[in-house]
Amino acid sequence: MSKQIAIVFHSGYGHTRRQAEAVAAGVAEVAGVEARLFPVDALGDAEWAALDAADAMIFGAPTYMGSASAKFKEFMEASSGRWYQRSWLDKPAAGFTCSASQNGDKLNTLVELFLFAQQHGMLWIGLGLLPGNNSSKGSVEDINRLGSFAGAMAQANADQGAEAMLDSDLKTAAALGRRVATQLLR
Repeated sequence: MSKQIAIVFHSGYGHTRRQAEAVAAGVAEVAGVEARLFPVDALGDAEWAALDAADAMIFGAPTYMGSASAKFKEFMEASSGRWYQRSWLDKPAAGFTCSASQNGDKLNTLVELFLFAQQHGMLWIGLGLLPGNNSSKGSVEDINRLGSFAGAMAQANADQGAEAMLDSDLKTAAALGRRVATQLLR
């Protein structure tokens, strides 16, 4: 039976959903591991049970005003019963985020996701990539062009839809999915 990775995310305008789909595509590249998307605004009892049964979780939230979206924070708070019961203890976890600005304080959102995972006793898996686009020979086409270590970051222009997201950011998200899936099998 395949290992299961739950990708739990909120997407206000479609960009973070596209990033979540790229994470899932990266997971799908690893034999023996499957991913399932869980939008936080569509979690019922069956979905919560599936999260509890998952072998790993990858959290994704857009960065709004320097932190995770309110919808994602609602999910975090709703997990408090599982926190108390230690339901997710020792599960691998990772995170991703997207904002309109190049910086947008995205690191704060990844730190927020990391702390959430740590409160649940989860084992955080970072991106594991060197930064791209940080030399005169670099470009926005480089994987990990935003230079994150804590998780996958993406930048999407506020006046464009998710279809305009840079391929390099989606490749970075896929790399995160592959890494979590690979580590899960170790």
